[in-house]
Amino acid sequence: MFIDQVSLKVQSGNGGNGIIAFRREKHVPLGGPSGGDGGRGGNVIFETDEGLSTLFDLRYQKSIKARNGEDGKNKNMRGADAEDVIVKVPVGTIVYESDTNRIIADLTKHQERALIAKGGRGGRGNQQFATSRNKAPRIQENGERGEILDLRIELKLLADVGVIGFPSVGKSTFINSITNAKAKTGDFPFTTITPNLGVVEFPSLPPFVIADMPGIIEGASQGSGLGLQFLKHIERTRVLIHMIDVSSSSNRDPVQDYHAINQELRAYQYQLSQRPQIVVANKIDEPGAEHNLEKLRNALPADTPVFAISALQRTNLKDLIHYTYEVLAKTPMFPLQDELKIEHHVTYEYHSDKPEIIIEHISTHVFEVSGAYIDQMYYRASLNSDEALTRFLRQLRHAGLDNLLKEKGAQHQDLIKIHDLEFDFVDE
Repeated sequence: MFIDQVSLKVQSGNGGNGIIAFRREKHVPLGGPSGGDGGRGGNVIFETDEGLSTLFDLRYQKSIKARNGEDGKNKNMRGADAEDVIVKVPVGTIVYESDTNRIIADLTKHQERALIAKGGRGGRGNQQFATSRNKAPRIQENGERGEILDLRIELKLLADVGVIGFPSVGKSTFINSITNAKAKTGDFPFTTITPNLGVVEFPSLPPFVIADMPGIIEGASQGSGLGLQFLKHIERTRVLIHMIDVSSSSNRDPVQDYHAINQELRAYQYQLSQRPQIVVANKIDEPGAEHNLEKLRNALPADTPVFAISALQRTNLKDLIHYTYEVLAKTPMFPLQDELKIEHHVTYEYHSDKPEIIIEHISTHVFEVSGAYIDQMYYRASLNSDEALTRFLRQLRHAGLDNLLKEKGAQHQDLIKIHDLEFDFVDE
């Protein structure tokens, strides 16, 4: 089954907590703190596998979650890191954040990896906080929380050449004739429902990948039929073969078909109409084809070559393939519009756009503080002692919270709320 879009929630693992511990061995006087650090939470990583052709394996998965890191142990022993979760996806997979439609990763090579959700760092144990002034600290950090992301995952075929045209014009037969693909063919009243992919291998030419794109109908760019569903697969191709049925038995107007398909390409985004297009008149072995072929050639500009073939009889296919390779060899890649917004590296790291510190004046003399940085400090702090609470408030001051509160109008002894923690603002 060809599946080219799925929705999925991924969650990386939380870091393990550091612990508070002290050495209490018989022959070790003043043993000191010995609380170990927590281990790192597991990452969620997508890796391409050229053996996969669809997203079927992810279709019925609601979520993917990595394990948490282990908590630290006494005797300064660090908790174990959690294993990463490797999710196999086909080459050509693009990962979007659902809410913002932002590209997180674009995977175009075999065994390319993308870090989708980064595991949380482990918290520090109390042995990390020992100083000459505080030799027995009762402070530890909780592990950093992992990331939770709602994703939309799309597959876009990585074909060099795309074959387009109305249903039943012979695209699948053409693919079968020039590759080892085994697409189902016939004079169906409906279009092929999945793209067919094949590799063209001629003795004197380097191989290239060609894809039979399912039939496009008028209005496809507005969502009619299946056209819009598969138009996106043409985005990766460099050259288009526009196949037109010139047989009289089809009762089709080849000129009208040619303009209708090009109208859909112009209406769709990603500059599809700017790709080199090779016009192919198929089914010339059938009665009445010569008349329609002449009509098509007369309607096109004089310098537009029209290849007359019979995909079923394999007539004139060699000349068409040689010409296609010549056009392909001088045509560069067309970047996706969204690809211009991302950096091209083997590994992608997702970074949240959430503000670091947010202050809301929720009522008279009451302010609520939140934000990515505040959340990170709050969840990592273990506020189970006066020493730990004092350290947390000192971190807030160093982060500039006092000045931000004053800018929002906070006054001496106003109530400040951070999650379930409440304290009075002191304007010194």
